[in-house]
Amino acid sequence: MTDNSENYTAAGEVGSHRTRRTRYQRAMIGLGKAPITAWFGMIIVAIYIFVAIFAPFIAPYGEAEVFPTPYEPWSAEFIFGTDQIGRDVFSRLIYGARNTVGIALFTTILAFLIGGGLGLVAAISRSWLDHLLSRAVDVLMSIPSLIFALVLLSIFPPSIISLIIIIAVLDSTRVFRLTRSVALNVVVMDYVETAYLRGERLGWIMRREILPNIMPPLVAEFGLRFCFVFLTIAALSFLGVGIQPPTADWGSMVRENASLIQFAAYDIKAGLTPLLPAAAIALLTVAVNFIVDWFIHQTSGLRDDH
Repeated sequence: MTDNSENYTAAGEVGSHRTRRTRYQRAMIGLGKAPITAWFGMIIVAIYIFVAIFAPFIAPYGEAEVFPTPYEPWSAEFIFGTDQIGRDVFSRLIYGARNTVGIALFTTILAFLIGGGLGLVAAISRSWLDHLLSRAVDVLMSIPSLIFALVLLSIFPPSIISLIIIIAVLDSTRVFRLTRSVALNVVVMDYVETAYLRGERLGWIMRREILPNIMPPLVAEFGLRFCFVFLTIAALSFLGVGIQPPTADWGSMVRENASLIQFAAYDIKAGLTPLLPAAAIALLTVAVNFIVDWFIHQTSGLRDDH
């Protein structure tokens, strides 16, 4: 018997053929196991992103281009007709994807930068700063966010910058509570204490030791927060204090064309016109929730038995 046969072990043979998968390979395996609802959500979100990026090339007319005939019926020239002042509804739907979704995404990112950063600082400090930030957040959360936003937007000049800052600050309170809650379970771990003893800076500990270990719940919360911010912006625009004309926005489009619903008995297409932006809002919200549900299921450790 040779030396090779004498030194042979099953574990050694398995180990010799074991290769570490890359992140891309693991992601592809995870996507391959995704349910149909998650794929539906990802396809819808991809379509919305594509439309938002290439809106000027997809839209047949300009965002605020006005034509002589208001409330033009659906036709080959105007696919979904025109609104109350003669603007093409289809073109404004396309530009609305860029404006509504883009502003909601930027607002959500800003809310996470504010709330997530302060939540990590509060969890690490565990001192008077933690109590101060927590009580300030409790005060802000005690006021209904939509009413508070209406009051603030009535005080400050109406602009996209004001809308983004106000909603981001109000929504950051929810992000703060979640970030602080999950970070408190991590800051007491031994590897965080070891980083303290090594003399690492606070920013390094937050970025390298705490944040990677709390990312799954934060990513899931990002999807949910995006939906809430998206719906809040649409609601404020519907009430007339959100995105201001002539900028195309799905919430304001519902308000501007709402009077057409009463003509549904005579022209069903005209009655459907105000429902188009409402359907666009609902479809994106459902799609993002499908993706978030799948992501939570993947990162929570739960597995189906069947």
